[in-house]
Amino acid sequence: MATLPSSAMTAVATPPPATVAFTTPQSYAQRLSHLLALKGHTPLWCPTLSVGPTRQTMSFLTSHLQPPALEPFSAIAFTSRAGIAAFSAAVADIQGSLLSARGCDTFIVAALGKDSELLDADFLSRICPNSRRIETLIPKVASPRGLVDSLGRGDQRRILCPVPLVVGIEEPPVVPEFISELEAKGWAAVRVGAYETRWLGEDCAEPIVSREEGEGLDAIVFTSSGEVEGLLKSLKAGFGWEWEDVRRRWPELVVAAHGPVTAAGAERLGVRVDVVGHKFESFGGVVEALSLKLQSAKEQP
Repeated sequence: MATLPSSAMTAVATPPPATVAFTTPQSYAQRLSHLLALKGHTPLWCPTLSVGPTRQTMSFLTSHLQPPALEPFSAIAFTSRAGIAAFSAAVADIQGSLLSARGCDTFIVAALGKDSELLDADFLSRICPNSRRIETLIPKVASPRGLVDSLGRGDQRRILCPVPLVVGIEEPPVVPEFISELEAKGWAAVRVGAYETRWLGEDCAEPIVSREEGEGLDAIVFTSSGEVEGLLKSLKAGFGWEWEDVRRRWPELVVAAHGPVTAAGAERLGVRVDVVGHKFESFGGVVEALSLKLQSAKEQP
């Protein structure tokens, strides 16, 4: 019986790694790229948004933190890692703690999923040196709605919400809905633009569009609906493409979303989602779900 040369056997046994594009901003890119590489995929970074504080947003945030500005508040709710980072940067320029150690009212500090790792002892002590005044809250469901549910009734207490100032794309509904849901629970929500989310411009889809016809693109991962809009806007403004052109070039493309909020936003923008990460407290959930989907596709005859 004829046998295959060892090189041919290797080619049959080892299919090429899947190329997975992802549109995550720089602050999250290394983490997601690493997780994709650990699963044997080839990451293709195609950021569509920049995220970070500006002089304007730092001024906005500092005005809400400079003592005693935070004293009338009962809580602060972080819905993103960028919000925590902006808060830390603003606090670094403020002398002393934000809240008096002599106060008796509990102050809630809430964050989502792995973002809560940033709420360490040093971070919390800058808010108030009296640890008995501070209560950290990490909802079981790592979503804005999960955070609202975990906070419970507000009874007209004030809650500070450091959220993005969106530039260049339409503001996704996530933050307005979050504020509305807090208010429906009786919280007096105070929104502050703590950092900027800015569209990277009409050329930002270039890493995807520039791939030749023969170059594969197996999947794309979105971690926010803003990233989806940023990509669609670049495809159209910079290259004259619609999303359907992407689908035509790579008909087997798998679209993955980091959690149901991102998935709903993508669908609202006309991008059908194939895979949704359900363990969305970290990017590991969507990477795991995507890897299973890609492996299943390879095994189909």
